[in-house]
Amino acid sequence: MRTSEQITQIIEGLEREYPLAECTLDYNEAWELLVSVRLAAQCTDERVNMVVPALFAAYPTAQAMAQAAPEDIEPYIHSCGFYHGKARDIVGAAKMLVEDFGGIVPDNMDDLLKLPGVGRKSANLILGDVYHAPGSVVVDTHCIRLSNRMGLVDDMKDPPKIETALRAVLPPEKSSDFCHRLVHHGRAVCTARAPKCEACCVRGACQTYEKSRDNT
Repeated sequence: MRTSEQITQIIEGLEREYPLAECTLDYNEAWELLVSVRLAAQCTDERVNMVVPALFAAYPTAQAMAQAAPEDIEPYIHSCGFYHGKARDIVGAAKMLVEDFGGIVPDNMDDLLKLPGVGRKSANLILGDVYHAPGSVVVDTHCIRLSNRMGLVDDMKDPPKIETALRAVLPPEKSSDFCHRLVHHGRAVCTARAPKCEACCVRGACQTYEKSRDNT
């Protein structure tokens, strides 16, 4: 595990390297993000961003989507993969939003988790990006990989445990943006294939880089 000083160095280093901490899914409102994050499961954000304009043109609101059948949605999202399940969840979520929440995406974890296809990762993304809720921690594949490599968590693979551990060490007001920066850093530098430590902006505080130097 890293010290509080090292954690601060990592946070500040990523802030300098990626000043614009942005979600890589395109959306204009909470409903669109809810749909997009479901489509992004086992699919790239780039592909989702290509698909959703036509989908939202045909079904611009939760109310409109609630009137559709899953098979109406499938042709729009076919290229995102697993389109049967995704279409079923999207229509189911739209119906629940209209019937139980007045068409408004909930602003709390408990209600978000009631929606079909919404897990903690999706709920935290919505809470952080749409409602700016402090302490929102989005544990995706980049977060799992980088938080372990950097030493922010101690050899953890379970997303709920990582979420709890990161919430304990990250400033609540920075946690959502920090997770977005991990995505950018994971794609550009600390890739799944191998970390590019010499190009890393936080290597001075990183556990993996520290161990690599100890072994040379």
